[in-house]
Amino acid sequence: MSTVHTSKPKPFVLYTAGTPNGRKVSVFLEELRAVYGEKVDYDVQKINISRNDQKEPWFIKLNPNGRIPVLVDRAREDFVVFETAAILLYLEQHYDPERKLGFDPVSQPNEYSEMLQWMLWAHGGVGPMQGQANHFNRFAPEDIPYAKKRYILETKRLYGVMEIRLTDRDYLAGPGRGVYSAADINVFPWINVHQFAGIESLDEWPSLKMWLGHINARKAVQDGLAIP
Repeated sequence: MSTVHTSKPKPFVLYTAGTPNGRKVSVFLEELRAVYGEKVDYDVQKINISRNDQKEPWFIKLNPNGRIPVLVDRAREDFVVFETAAILLYLEQHYDPERKLGFDPVSQPNEYSEMLQWMLWAHGGVGPMQGQANHFNRFAPEDIPYAKKRYILETKRLYGVMEIRLTDRDYLAGPGRGVYSAADINVFPWINVHQFAGIESLDEWPSLKMWLGHINARKAVQDGLAIP
C-alpha cells in the first residue's frame, strides 16, 4: 500500500505584480524568510494589472479598493491585509518576534514612532508623487508638460527630504546611524526605479544614493525584487 504525501499549504498567499508597491511586500517577506525560514513561506499569485485582474469580483472581495498587493494569512483563518504599509506592519507585528525588521512599541517607543513616521511619510508622499510622475511621463495619452514638471519636481523634493535624514545615517529609523527596518523597505522600491520616473541619476543626493546601494546589496532584497 503506497503512502500519499500531501504538501502542507504555505502560511501566506501574496497577490501581487512587479510594481514598487508589490515589491515592498515580497522584499519584506524574503527578509523574514532569511531569518525564520518556512514559518513565513508564501505562495505567489501574479495579478495582471494591465488586464485589470485586480478589478475582477473575486479580487474586490479581497480588497474593495482593487489594488495590489494583498496578503492572505492562512495561519490566521485566512485573514486578509491590503495596503502596503499595513501589510508590512502586520507582518512585523505577528511574524518578527525578534524585531529584526522593526522595533518593539513598548520597549522602544521612540524608535517605533520614527519607523511609523517614515512609513506614513513615504506612503502619502513618495509613492503617490512618483507614481504620478511615472504616469505623466510614461502612460498619459497626451503630453502635459505642466503635470510632468510638477510631479518630477515634487518627487525630487521628497528625495531631498530623505537626503536630509540620511546625512550621517545609514537607515531612516533607529538609534545612532539607524537600523534597517520596515521604514526603509517601505520606500526603497520606489527609489529603486527612479529612472523610470524620469530622474536619471541620484548624484544630487549622495546619501540617498549610498542608502540605495546598501539595500540593493542584500540577497533577500534581490530575491524579493525577482517576484513575481
